[in-house]
Amino acid sequence: MRILLIEDDQETADYIMRGFQESGQVVDHSVDGHDGLMMATDAAYDVLIVDRMLPRLDGLKLLSMLRAGGNTSPAIFLTAVGGIDDRVEGLEIAEDYLVKPFAFAELEARVKVLLRDRQGQTAEATSLATGDLTLNRLNRSVERAGQDIKLQPTEFRLLEFMLRNKGSVVTRTMLLENVWDFNFDPRTNIVETHISRLRSKVDRGFDRELIQTVRGAGYLIEDV
Repeated sequence: MRILLIEDDQETADYIMRGFQESGQVVDHSVDGHDGLMMATDAAYDVLIVDRMLPRLDGLKLLSMLRAGGNTSPAIFLTAVGGIDDRVEGLEIAEDYLVKPFAFAELEARVKVLLRDRQGQTAEATSLATGDLTLNRLNRSVERAGQDIKLQPTEFRLLEFMLRNKGSVVTRTMLLENVWDFNFDPRTNIVETHISRLRSKVDRGFDRELIQTVRGAGYLIEDV
């Protein structure tokens, strides 16, 4: 688990970091809101722990900006601002709200709940899609623009992996490891052959080609 702690009180920050690090977690720390915003934007965190009263950019505004930019990392406000209206305001943006002084055991328990909820939401994602292409993981079906597309098992796994990474280039090595479970290069054209077959089934007959070859890098399925 990777946590971003945005807390300007060094003593409190040291206390929190020590607690999570003792249980094997990775904690990055920022002492002000502006730098915390940059860190949360540049890297993926499992949980954000955010003070409300921060220098340079307050916690409410920081988290509002992250949400507006599409960041969905679960967040908990950790703050001395504990009025009912303050807590309601905070919970409209963050998933949890804990008032100082606090016990580390309670903070750790709340972080675990946030992670459990997020993992549950992820597990419930039974379909993957881009544009008019949809892959259903439950009944192992694929359709595009309402037309059924019949895929072989390997082709299905290949499309599933690409959809999980839609909008990003997937390399040949990534495909070998995640689709074929190879940790070595078999030095065959197995990837190229399956990509060609998948492309012919997914894109042939449609105006827009979703599967792209990125020369010298790998393959990409568009995030439409």
